[in-house]
Order: sequence, then structure tokens, then C-alpha cells
Amino acid sequence: MIELKHLRTLATLRDTGSLTATATALHLTQSALSHQLKDLEVRIGGTLFLRKTRPVRFTAEGNILLRLADDVLPKLTKAEHELAGLKEDLNGRLHMAIECHSCFQWLMPALKEYQVTWPNVSLDFSSGFGFEPLPALVSGELDLVITSDIQPRNEVHYEPLFDFEMRLICATSHPLANKKLITPADLTDQTMLSYPVQKQRLDVIKHFLQPAGVEPAKWKQADNTLMLVQMVSAGLGVAALPNWAISEFSRQGLIVSKPLGEGLWRRLFAAVRGSEHDRRYLQAFFSTAKQQSSSHLDGIKMA
Repeated sequence: MIELKHLRTLATLRDTGSLTATATALHLTQSALSHQLKDLEVRIGGTLFLRKTRPVRFTAEGNILLRLADDVLPKLTKAEHELAGLKEDLNGRLHMAIECHSCFQWLMPALKEYQVTWPNVSLDFSSGFGFEPLPALVSGELDLVITSDIQPRNEVHYEPLFDFEMRLICATSHPLANKKLITPADLTDQTMLSYPVQKQRLDVIKHFLQPAGVEPAKWKQADNTLMLVQMVSAGLGVAALPNWAISEFSRQGLIVSKPLGEGLWRRLFAAVRGSEHDRRYLQAFFSTAKQQSSSHLDGIKMA
């Protein structure tokens, strides 16, 4: 029977051109190498190569086995790499940062479903609001960042998840509740409520107010979406939130939502290291996140 070690030996002998170099490359003694080759020649009933020739000249039998080696060994190497990658995927790590308070609304159910089929992937996350997450992603401290703010970098892949609309919410009795749409100038005398995030990182600032050179009269912060909605409902200010985060409160009549300009649409991404974006456990997370958001979030558009 021809064994893989025989094919590797013959391929190495061809590449090195001598028995001495082959023995060194395969970490064999000269005696062990000669014994292996003699054993193979006995098995096939023929000579593999002509002795005392440099470089080694193979016989017809030897060339047949070399062609077999050229066919089999690359496939074996590829399979070994795939098996190693699969083992790594099954036991991967997914430490993430979320640059979106509202995202917890769909992310937690998505992670729960994800863990059912990928139980050995280590999950952990940070809010991502007290530090810059992209440098941490590139350095390997994080593995994924949920963000709507693209900062093009060659080493980062941005996987699109879905598009959403940022809308202004106000109390039902608020003067802005009667407007068809909100302009930047409408917010100059307003108290703007937001999550505890640096103002320059807010979509409503970067993509609506700042281009118009507008700054609201006051700012107040709230820790979570429910608190923001309650404060808005009580007339303590207005806020800009994703359409899917406030749709239920709007249906209940607790607040009124209005478009910002002709509609401030943003796209949410999962940012990962470019060298790893095709790993199976990351692709599975992308798929789960898209499926969960498509099934349970109002007013979004799949990217």
C-alpha cells in the first residue's frame, strides 16, 4: 500500500535533488530514508529512481507516484487548513463594542439566538461610549463594533446590516408636533435630550445640525431609551432616535415623531478586521443579526 509519507518523501526528493538533503528536510537518518524507499520499491515491484545521479532521475514508476503526490498533497494541505479553521471558528471569540444605545433592543435577542448554534464562541461586549472602539478593533482588543459611523481603514471590513431613519420625538403637546418636518433652525431654542455620548458622535449633530451651523439651546442626558422617551413625553425636551426604537411609543400616543429634514437615513454596520470577516462564526453573526432586525424592527430597510 502506498502511504502519504511515501508521497511526501518522493516530492521532497524531487525538490531537493539528493538523498542527503531529503533526509535532512524530513528529519530522517540516511538509513531510515533508504529503508523507506526500498520498502516502497518492494511494494510497487519496481525502481523509483536511478541511483548515483544528480539531480535524481526518476523512473516511469517514480513519475507516476510523483504525479499522484502533486494531486494528493495540495488537497490534503487544504483540507488540514480548513479543518484547523473550522476548529478555530467553533471556538472563536466575539468581543464587541456597541456605538448605539438603542441597538441593545435587537442585539440581545440576536445574541441569544446566535448562542444556540454557536455555543463555544466566547461572547462579551462593551458599550463603546467611553473609548474609541475602532483602534481597539484593529489592535485585537475587540472583534466587532456595531456602528453607523464609517471611518475607512484598509484593515477594517464594514458589513452592512440595515438602514434606519433618525427621527425627532417630542411631546404630543409640543409646538413641533404640528410640523410636517423638522429643520435645523427649529431646534435652536430647544432642549436636546440624548444618551450620555460625546455630542460630536451623535448622528443628529454630525449629519443634521452641524452642517447647518446650529446648536440647540440646552443639552440633557439620559441613560437609556425608556428614560429618554419618558422625559420627552413629560415635555422636558426633544430627542433624535432611530425609527425602530420609538415606533411602539409613538403608537401608544406617548410621543410624536417627525422626520429630520426630508429624512435622515443612516446605515448600521458590523465592523470587523478585514482579515477575519469571512470566518464562519462572524458570517453566522451577520446572518443572525440581519434576520433578527428584519423580523422584529419597524421601519428599517435591509442594506
